[in-house]
Amino acid sequence: MIGCECEVCSSTDKKDKRLRSSILVESPNTRLVVDTGPDFRYQMLRMKVKRLDAVVFTHPHKDHLAGLDDIRAFNYIMNKPIDVYADSLTEEAVRRDFYYAFSDTKYPGTPELNLNTITLDPFMVGDIPITPIPVWHLKMPVMGFRFGRFTYITDANRIEEQEKEKIRGSEFIVLNALRKEKHISHFSLSEAITVAVQIGAEKTYFTHMSHQMGLHDEVSKELPPNMFFAYDGLKFEI
Repeated sequence: MIGCECEVCSSTDKKDKRLRSSILVESPNTRLVVDTGPDFRYQMLRMKVKRLDAVVFTHPHKDHLAGLDDIRAFNYIMNKPIDVYADSLTEEAVRRDFYYAFSDTKYPGTPELNLNTITLDPFMVGDIPITPIPVWHLKMPVMGFRFGRFTYITDANRIEEQEKEKIRGSEFIVLNALRKEKHISHFSLSEAITVAVQIGAEKTYFTHMSHQMGLHDEVSKELPPNMFFAYDGLKFEI
């Protein structure tokens, strides 16, 4: 948190250094990211990502969208537009915020984006199957996604029962948990744990934590079995 000197923001533990929420999903032939927040450029540099085939968006809030301009590095490296998958609400924000990428007269170096509008129907990105799972961020619809045995949900405070059915059977789930105290549009830790128990994945990782959650190692001791806090750079295979 900018300007904060709390124990989390002052911690030297790498697991307390939390950038904006995003994930990279990779198969033998395809590599995509879910969301491009303001930290997108540094996240790609830090993980030494040299190739990217697509971006899949959950929703249009700036902390999940604002870094899209830096996709142009991949345009240059791969010499082609990057496929972008978003629902109509997010597509509208992309066209508005990055209007220069869709201008009839483009200046050199403008991001090259190939927009694909997604609905609730399953779709493929290369050889990666994706099932959209709509959730609620207060009154805003947000897209969660299931990739085979892995489901990713961020920025939610309510999941309808029929959507939970789409998640059940996942081996891994990543689910947002902002802090211990109740929040207007995000799951609190106890709410996220309740949802995780209902779904019953083999392993659940909590993400999108604020500094109000507390120190990673200390709060981790309070979690039920097979539930963990995610951290920047976490990797697992499915």
